Amino acid sequence: MPSSSKSVLVCVRVFVALALGQALAFSSTVALAQPSPTSSPAQLQASQAEARRLSDAFASVAERVSPSVVQIDVTTRDENADNVLRWIGRGGSGTDSPIARGTGSGVVFTPDGAILTNNHVVDEALTINVHLRDGRFLPAKLVGRDPGTDLAVIKVDATGLVAAKFADSDAARVGEMVVAIGSPFGLGYTVTTGVVSAKGRGVGMNAIEDYLQTDASINPGNSGGPLCDLEGRVLGINTMIAGRGSGIGFAVPSSLARRTAEQILKTGHVERAWIGVGIQDLTPELAGAMKLDPRAGALVNLVNDAGPAAKANVRPGDVIASVAGKSVHDGRELIREVLQHDVGQTIALEIVRDGKHYASSVTLTARPEPPIPPLPVQQQGVPHAGLGMSVRDLSPQQAQQLGLPPKAMPVVTNVAPGSSADRAGIKAGDVIVEVDGAVEPTSQQLQEASKDGQLLLRIRRRDAAFYAALKK
Repeated sequence: MPSSSKSVLVCVRVFVALALGQALAFSSTVALAQPSPTSSPAQLQASQAEARRLSDAFASVAERVSPSVVQIDVTTRDENADNVLRWIGRGGSGTDSPIARGTGSGVVFTPDGAILTNNHVVDEALTINVHLRDGRFLPAKLVGRDPGTDLAVIKVDATGLVAAKFADSDAARVGEMVVAIGSPFGLGYTVTTGVVSAKGRGVGMNAIEDYLQTDASINPGNSGGPLCDLEGRVLGINTMIAGRGSGIGFAVPSSLARRTAEQILKTGHVERAWIGVGIQDLTPELAGAMKLDPRAGALVNLVNDAGPAAKANVRPGDVIASVAGKSVHDGRELIREVLQHDVGQTIALEIVRDGKHYASSVTLTARPEPPIPPLPVQQQGVPHAGLGMSVRDLSPQQAQQLGLPPKAMPVVTNVAPGSSADRAGIKAGDVIVEVDGAVEPTSQQLQEASKDGQLLLRIRRRDAAFYAALKK
């Protein structure tokens, strides 16, 4: 699954390749721990003790949260693969695409196997497999997804998992220290540290945005992993970065993420409250023309004829100053406050019109949402307990295209992450030309040979060949 970008922003897409990440240096902490030339032994001991306490706090968070963090391995159709191998895929048709693999992160949401992650981690997935902290590899099924917030819930068949604890992201303070845990570049259970850099960020990537900004190092593969406070509670779900190496990352706040996950688990989809207006922020120029403070509220520029606001006599040009008794200062705050309420609930609005304040109320309806495109037909991953690969026979013509004898020989169509085949370096598209010394085998012969739980294979990959030993 390739990475992608929009403007300067890069969604933290899943990656296959391993790479070394940059370590985040807390220069200010180090500086505090460094004694001045005139420091006394007591001052030196005090500064060292302070540094140790900070280090212990980070280590404690990692120990507490890691059992609730998972690595998610997915396979997708690789539309950018070489045309010669395009037919080596699933289902046996001549239009099948080769298989690509990718990695993301997730957070255990319930002890019975529900896992919260990003939608873009599982988008277009053919198979989803989860690597638990205790070493288990389990196939997962999609429960539901919400492209509007870029969140999704998947589920594995397991019980007694350690569910993460969630903090109140509304109470998070800018400047407080945080810990990010995930699998950047496939490097599982990587821990980085930083601070909450800002709250309420919108970056124009998704329909619903209220991001926590952080300088904790986040990279491709961190998507869906937790951003935690020093109590080990989830403050947000890491989602995207603003350019690699920039030190600017964004996380969906826990209040929004938890509410979304609960709805998906309950109904399989997300229903959001809506008042039926178009809004914009008050610029200094607009505020001056309307004789208002720029932070007076959200300016209504459109009223849906069939929406709740129209029935409440809200008009274009009105400024919504509060929702359910809570002041709002811009459009993003208005959306956030509306989303805190359920469809069908009646809430109070404070309206500023021609400099005068009016009270009104609206009964919230469901926000119109575009239909969510269905995922490709999901295929169950090969269980970790087996040799970990699936195959089908090439036709004689397909074998000849690859420079092989024109005979039906098995080609690998899927490799389960972490399996014996995976550890042996076998990949989708590899052709098996020898099984336990028998040359030019069929997939049936391969199946018979694997019954004893071990295989010695010779593999052709393009113009190269290698041997691989597999054992259950």
